[in-house]
Amino acid sequence: MKHAALVTESIQKLTPYPPGKPLSELARELGVDEAIKLASNENPFGPSPKAIAALSSAVSDLHRYPDGASWSLRMRVARHLGVDPATLVFGTGSNEILELLIRTFTGPGRGVVTSATTFVVYQLVSQAHGAPFTAVPMRGLSYDLEAIADAVTPNTRLIFLCNPNNPTGSLFSAADLDAFLARIGPEPVVALDEAYWEFVEPSLRIDSLAVLQRRPRTVLLRTFSKAYGLAGLRVGYGVMDPELANYLDRVRQPFNVNTLAQVGAEAALDDVEYLERVVRDTHAGLAVIADGLRALGLTPAPTQANFVLFDCHREARPIYEALLARGVIIRPMGAYGLTRHLRVNAGTPAENARFLSTLAEAL
Repeated sequence: MKHAALVTESIQKLTPYPPGKPLSELARELGVDEAIKLASNENPFGPSPKAIAALSSAVSDLHRYPDGASWSLRMRVARHLGVDPATLVFGTGSNEILELLIRTFTGPGRGVVTSATTFVVYQLVSQAHGAPFTAVPMRGLSYDLEAIADAVTPNTRLIFLCNPNNPTGSLFSAADLDAFLARIGPEPVVALDEAYWEFVEPSLRIDSLAVLQRRPRTVLLRTFSKAYGLAGLRVGYGVMDPELANYLDRVRQPFNVNTLAQVGAEAALDDVEYLERVVRDTHAGLAVIADGLRALGLTPAPTQANFVLFDCHREARPIYEALLARGVIIRPMGAYGLTRHLRVNAGTPAENARFLSTLAEAL
């Protein structure tokens, strides 16, 4: 700890984000060469063929800096959503947008409120930035919006609501959100993190763009990392009032979204048919996994994302490690305080079958 005196106290207290174990690391550690990874809520089917073709054609331009305004992608997303291009801010995944929100609107005495057992990066970035952070206990595996509203104070500047929630997969309704917003009033910025929006059953989706129109201090976060299969390129965006977008652009680094990310995201957005197939196949995989878990005496939680959290009814870490030793990587939930739970994302049919058969062995 010889350098600790150089580091702010808020950074010293941080625990680094635990990413999903990569396949290459498992091969190095355990000598497992034919492993499968179902730990990071990725699209197992890969990017759209149109995106792959567009990426191939863009490689020759990599000696140039990317378009700092993401202009072509901006126009395409604006048409897709039916919004003013000035409402969009692009980042290296929606993670960067949430970090820009925290850096722009919070700080000492200007706090963040969210739920416990939600995306842990909200807390990591808030703490790193020195912003007071309040995590409200969940109601079961779902957001307790009434309790979150109770926790809002005049010093609250930013509220994160992940819907569907990572890691539980739970979803709150439009009526729940409307009641929450009525309780807290127009002042705090409310960030609706919709990273898994494409997987939500259409009849259950919140018209969040309409929410933004009637409540200007609302921000929507979307990503190309999940349903669109571009996690390796890191590209996402926020939709917000143009004035808020202008403030974020003052903090955003130039050329933050690389050329391939912009090109790939635009092409992926054009391939509607491929996206629909990914969502359909993901739902089919989730059904197979849920049935298999119940057959093994485990309890899957309802989900509107591309993953399922399940209760092992015992300490889950040994089960995770037994799967790991057999070349199946899923996600332990100890970092979220869910020591009896594991999380697995839907894979290909072959991967889902291998997960379930390996889990039966591990149990």
